[in-house]
Amino acid sequence: MSRAEILSDLSLAQRLESAEGTAGARYVDAHARMMPEAGVEWIQVGGTYAMFDGPDSPITQTFGLGMREIPTADDMERLESFFLERGSGVHHEVSPMADTAVMQLLNSRGYQPEELTSVLYLPLDSVSLPPGDPKISVKIAGSDEEKERWAVTAAEGWREFEEIDRDFMLQLMRIGASRDDAPCFLAELENAAVAAGGLAIHEGVALLAGASTIPEWRQRGAQQALLKARLNYAKDQGCDLAMICTAPGSGSQRNAQRQGFRIAYTRIKWKLNRPS
Repeated sequence: MSRAEILSDLSLAQRLESAEGTAGARYVDAHARMMPEAGVEWIQVGGTYAMFDGPDSPITQTFGLGMREIPTADDMERLESFFLERGSGVHHEVSPMADTAVMQLLNSRGYQPEELTSVLYLPLDSVSLPPGDPKISVKIAGSDEEKERWAVTAAEGWREFEEIDRDFMLQLMRIGASRDDAPCFLAELENAAVAAGGLAIHEGVALLAGASTIPEWRQRGAQQALLKARLNYAKDQGCDLAMICTAPGSGSQRNAQRQGFRIAYTRIKWKLNRPS
């Protein structure tokens, strides 16, 4: 499929939302294997992925609401009960490509918008990234020891954000490293692990996520090297699309656009507000 034929429409949005929902479900499965006592799980209701990964986890939400079919009142009750019975808030990440009836339904049930996300995509048929610094090497973490090194590096990339608990972030990354069909890419420079990036593949879509660089190693080209390695891997696996999600107008969005990514749409996260 050529670049001109991949347009931002409902069909594209269904592929992108399904890829992210599947990646979230794999993460929850990995968490459940590592920590059965955590009580994490996911369900699917009318094509909507609902993930419970703990009440404070960013994974705990839904993806794909209204992308395959308009949810009924019974569907919404089931989804809301899934979260509320587990002591969690209710959050739906909704594409604007969903039927407008979804927004009306959310408004009628007491939801309010709380967050925006840019969803970007890149057709892989004509990707050509410039060569990076030959001193930076990228490999896929294979052994348990390498996956632990990847998790530590990925978590260290977030250490300057004081509002993020470092132990919690390390746990997230360790779980991410144990997911099925989600290779972990580690960038090394001067014999040091300097940056990490994740990848999840679903039906020809490569979701790029989990990218971070240890602060003192930034501006050295590590993320460029990780991007190139992940895109080449995705093409070798038969993917025709890559996707990435960022905060609107952020440095991450600008960097992605410089590499050829285009905005497919801006997603809204909705939160259920109910009287106490």
